[in-house]
Amino acid sequence: MTRFSLLFVALLPAVALAAAPRLEDASKLLRQGQPTAALEKINGYVSANPKDAQGRFIKGLILTELTRYQEAIKVFNDLTEDYPELPEPYNNLAVLYAAQGQYDRAKQSLEMAIRTHPSYATAHENLGDIYAKMASLAYDKALQLDQGNTSAQTKLAMIKDLFGPSRASDAGKAKPATKPAGKPASGPEGNPGKNPDKVAEAPAAASEPVKVAAAEPAKPTAAAATPAKPQAPAKPSSAAKPKNPKAETQQALKAWAEAWSARDADAYLAMYAADFKLPDGQDRAAWEAERRERVSRPEFIKVDISQFSFRTLASDKVRVRFTQRYESNIVQDRMRKTLIFGWRDGAWKILEEG
Repeated sequence: MTRFSLLFVALLPAVALAAAPRLEDASKLLRQGQPTAALEKINGYVSANPKDAQGRFIKGLILTELTRYQEAIKVFNDLTEDYPELPEPYNNLAVLYAAQGQYDRAKQSLEMAIRTHPSYATAHENLGDIYAKMASLAYDKALQLDQGNTSAQTKLAMIKDLFGPSRASDAGKAKPATKPAGKPASGPEGNPGKNPDKVAEAPAAASEPVKVAAAEPAKPTAAAATPAKPQAPAKPSSAAKPKNPKAETQQALKAWAEAWSARDADAYLAMYAADFKLPDGQDRAAWEAERRERVSRPEFIKVDISQFSFRTLASDKVRVRFTQRYESNIVQDRMRKTLIFGWRDGAWKILEEG
């Protein structure tokens, strides 16, 4: 069976937890396998803080653990409407839909998670599992109609080999979260950091255990002032050629992070080239509207970048890999990220993002 991982990429900071004991208690009870008591705690917290994304997210996990799937779907769906920039609720919706055999809806939710957060590896893996399940169903149907279809037999066997003896036919079933197991953490996608990642089994709507991936939106440890609006680096003459690609792309990367931290959507979007490779062939106007919302919606944003590695792909093209630490009043995470810069109109612009 394919496995959907329930990954907590951000934990509640100690300061935030001290200010919200019911939230901390609910999380602890869920980890201890006491979802009914956890639900009682979280209901009190959410009643007092109806707009709190983290409390609502935890409530969705608890309802999933209690196999109250329709209620959990409503919680996560409401979160996608109120916080469309968060990928994790979309991911959990996909797992719940998959558990009910609604693979088209699961696929659409995962595509939204990836559109919101192109580097969300868990959603990419889950989407692959959904495609495999849909392919398995199609090959089964082909064999029902034509038992002698050797091509379909071969392809179905390949899927079964990929997922193991029983996993291909059971792909997409979800099982509610059990106790998360702590592991040394990193930020969002497995890089070392002060906040440990936690992996938990997802709730079981079926007899087979499966994992569901998701991250708890986390509150900042303290209110932060909005950073000062960054000054864009001087733009070279259009006739100029890059002299030091490594130093120049590092400067461009810093300007990109500063514009994001300052919530300056215009400066942020100006860092992307006109021929930027849009995710899934998305329309440029729609993509810019989503990014503008993502940049401007939080009350504050802090983006730190470190651990750079540069590779020159051509005289006017450089790939940069780095660790990104993101924090806002809505969520915090850490991940390894890749940007490909190209020399466009006398300045380094982002061509690809992953």
